Amino acid sequence: MLLEHISAEKLRNLGGRIGLGPGLNILVGENGQGKTNWLEAIFILANARSFKTAKLNEAVRFGEDLGVVRGRVRRSEEIRRELQVAIDRNIKILSVNGKRISSSDYLGELHAVMFNSETLQIVRGGPEERRKYLDECIAGVHPPYVRTLGDHTRVLKQRNSLLQNARDKEFSLERIAELLEPWNEQLTILSEKIHRARIRMVERLNQNLEDDPFGSEKIFLRYASSLEGKGDLADYKALISERLRLRVQAELAAGYSLIGPHRDELEITADGRELRKFGSSGQQRSAMLRLQLANIAVFQSIHNEFPLFLLDDIDAELDYRRIGRLFEYLEGKTQTVITTSKESMVSQFGTKGAVMDVVSGRSAARHKMAASGPSPLT
Repeated sequence: MLLEHISAEKLRNLGGRIGLGPGLNILVGENGQGKTNWLEAIFILANARSFKTAKLNEAVRFGEDLGVVRGRVRRSEEIRRELQVAIDRNIKILSVNGKRISSSDYLGELHAVMFNSETLQIVRGGPEERRKYLDECIAGVHPPYVRTLGDHTRVLKQRNSLLQNARDKEFSLERIAELLEPWNEQLTILSEKIHRARIRMVERLNQNLEDDPFGSEKIFLRYASSLEGKGDLADYKALISERLRLRVQAELAAGYSLIGPHRDELEITADGRELRKFGSSGQQRSAMLRLQLANIAVFQSIHNEFPLFLLDDIDAELDYRRIGRLFEYLEGKTQTVITTSKESMVSQFGTKGAVMDVVSGRSAARHKMAASGPSPLT
């Protein structure tokens, strides 16, 4: 898959259009000019969400009601599609070739993987960051998974509301168990789907983590279910159903659901040591980059094409030696868009791809070089 060009209207400070090459694309400019905003626009076009804010309407320029991002995607020599994401207050309107479509259909058209300082929270932050990472990896290769996650969140909210209400009204345990039963049935089905999908994704990521462009530590992922030691995880559906029945009193006292994949953890280790606790900043950055490269490799193995790779302020996170190795690894694979404020980056790597200057939200091509190696479409 190849993003040939992208344009933005009333999205942050952006204006005009950027044409992108098939390999490396470097957006260069002073801080505050809009380089990261262009990455956000690409990410929105690809994934119908922002990496900068949970509320997509916050990406619309202040004082405006409607923001639009458009782009043309080439999936093969014969197939090109015009994509559009329109943000109208709190409504997201997705279109392909001028026809409005659902989110689940749209998400198969283009995909982008992000690496920036915020993604480092996946390694450094709490369990919810790692669960989110894992879920995004799964949704990238299987968009209907988004619906499963949404249904699971909805059931949890309803169940939590019931637990809080029952606690306040001092219902008997028998009555509470009766009221919880239909929600437990739904939660069991959805939790088993999420558990199975996460376990499979961890297996795929571990397989691809063995391919290390940096020659560094052995990175390994382990999915740690909150139900470990409580029974047979191989029969997860039966196990969670049993635990939901046994833990009614504890959940009533807490006032929220204590059982399920929303309590699980993804452990990330380097040479057997937990990175969150014992890894240096450099080790954590390298590990996160390798996780995203593994994410890209999993996507390619399933769809036989590469997603876009977006790297913001790359020279703030990696030294030039590692950046050089990264570009060698990516050559002929992904269409890559990076940002930098340093001319030394352009001097070092500018001949490997297209260089575009970004000033006041607009981009002008400085020069373009033909990408070497096979097209990212293959």
